[in-house]
Amino acid sequence: MALGALWVLAGVLAARLAAEVLRTPQEERLADLDAWIGPNGVLRHRGSVYDDGAFTGTPFNGLVLKPLTRAAEQGLGLVWTFGTLLLVVGLGVLAARALPEPVTRRTRLLAAPVAVSLIALSVPVRETFTLGQTSLLPVLLALGGWWLAWRGRAGGAALIGLAAALQPAVLLFAPVLWLTGRRSAAYYAGGTFAAATAAAWVAMPADSWAYWVHHIAGAGLGEPMDSAANQSLHGALLRLGLTGPLEIAVFLVLAAGVGYFAVRRAVFYARDGQLLLAAAIAGCGAIAIAPAAWQHEQLWLLLAVVGRTGARTRDRYVWPVFAVLVITFDGKDLVPNLAWLSFVSDNIVLIGALLAATAVPFLSRTADAWAKPAPTGLLDRPNILLELLLIRIGYRLYSYVRSFAPDGRELAEGHGDQILAIERFLHIDMEYWLNHKVASIGWLEASMNFYYASFHFLVPLSILGWLYATRPAAYRKWRASLAFATLFALIGFWAYPLAPPRLMPGLGYIDTANGPQDFDDPKFGMLTGVSNQYAAMPSLHVGWSLWCALVLWRLAPYAWLRWAGFAYPALTTLVIMGTANHYLLDAAGGAVVVAAGIFAGRGLQRALALSALTRAASGPSSSGPPDSSGRTAPDRPDSARQPERA
Repeated sequence: MALGALWVLAGVLAARLAAEVLRTPQEERLADLDAWIGPNGVLRHRGSVYDDGAFTGTPFNGLVLKPLTRAAEQGLGLVWTFGTLLLVVGLGVLAARALPEPVTRRTRLLAAPVAVSLIALSVPVRETFTLGQTSLLPVLLALGGWWLAWRGRAGGAALIGLAAALQPAVLLFAPVLWLTGRRSAAYYAGGTFAAATAAAWVAMPADSWAYWVHHIAGAGLGEPMDSAANQSLHGALLRLGLTGPLEIAVFLVLAAGVGYFAVRRAVFYARDGQLLLAAAIAGCGAIAIAPAAWQHEQLWLLLAVVGRTGARTRDRYVWPVFAVLVITFDGKDLVPNLAWLSFVSDNIVLIGALLAATAVPFLSRTADAWAKPAPTGLLDRPNILLELLLIRIGYRLYSYVRSFAPDGRELAEGHGDQILAIERFLHIDMEYWLNHKVASIGWLEASMNFYYASFHFLVPLSILGWLYATRPAAYRKWRASLAFATLFALIGFWAYPLAPPRLMPGLGYIDTANGPQDFDDPKFGMLTGVSNQYAAMPSLHVGWSLWCALVLWRLAPYAWLRWAGFAYPALTTLVIMGTANHYLLDAAGGAVVVAAGIFAGRGLQRALALSALTRAASGPSSSGPPDSSGRTAPDRPDSARQPERA
């Protein structure tokens, strides 16, 4: 049943990719493919295919694509889309087949749809579908060729050579083959690359000269080399401001160092039986040392999630979560929008590739922690990097989902009338009086605007930091309740879109941040377009402030602080009404989702505790770590342990 559900999910994601392409107007669909082989494509011209810089592939790539120009007007886009889908599925299945031993048959079966889903979600594949790129093919050829060559199968090395003819940096696999004792395969890979490149020189001599000599292996083609889309070392150095001979010299030195460590580590893990990880390390090295590594060429980083890191359970998920997030989201989604962090966000994929190729201490299969990492107790702190990643991406998803909640003006204003009617019936409709009172006192209006904009994230994050540093067990409990409360609030935004008082026309509420409401004011219209202004029920400002008060009530060391904590949600309730951002009933809704979040968090904690007790009752495994052939070996004395990391 689980296998079927995973394949359904993979199918839905793949269908979404195809639908996104097919819904695009014909003239905008598969822009790169059309620029190459369309009616006005560069591959139809008599001159050089590199004249306008639109074509970024190798001459061999152009040689392969040229025969397709006749079919470009006969539904090639449809065939290309579904052909690319098959490549995605093939790559996912191949990655599952290449998992390191020991792996049960069930794990391999489940790994295939998971891999397909992750590949379909990744930025490189989304770019491939949107633009009509060919970058999946070299990855599939190189990985398939690597897997076959390692097993001594004929043709494996030739596939690597063909992949290198399409993406020259893939030649980094050749020294890995050589150093692992597969010298004939290395010769065949290099020979195939040379033969394919020579064929392109014969058929397209001017284009080959332009690509290999004038543009130095494609550098300068496509987008500017210093654009954030180019995640190679060359692109990063240009973004740092280096130019000319100095930049080239620094790039060559760094590329040589990265290539050395990538090859060395790939050889180690290949000999250790981790073929997929070895290929991913070599591929990440290729990303870094290539003159240009565009978004559609960065899929190797995703394959590196197979590497296991961390001797403790709390550290085991840091690397795979980091790699998946980096290859799925934009760098600005993962890194705070601060000027001094802009270099990190602009080069996040390169940083991930460099870490995989040169630094991450992936475990050897002979390490004690490979199969049995040390458990994390309730009093142990979670991994701080993992927590920061999850908090950041959780906020990004929260903002994304909130922005797509229903925002129809008529519906939201109708719900606003309902809320006001209920409050009048209950004689609690105090928002108008309070809003005008605040707007009439300058210092109070400014203070409330600052409060509303500043404390919403600052206070909860500060309390989470305090819990993490001093009470790890409580941190897990209260973090879960906050996450559930936010999730329930998102459901409320979708189920009941509500216009806040400041967006209710004709009622006289004052937007204290922008002045009296005016739907014809362009500035106000721009504000409304920034995020969903109709996600008002429940009020998370009040919900999160109440969560903070409850944490202090349960855990604060001083009685006065426990009681003072409740001043925060009370003051927040006054602020949201005084600034005309919420109704009083929105505050009640915030309290409801926090209560629901606490109950859900407790349920999760009980489930986790029960699972831990079940595992403890089952007893430790009697088997030791796997031997070099992938079989489970008996436990060995400490003196016989092998080195754990490369």
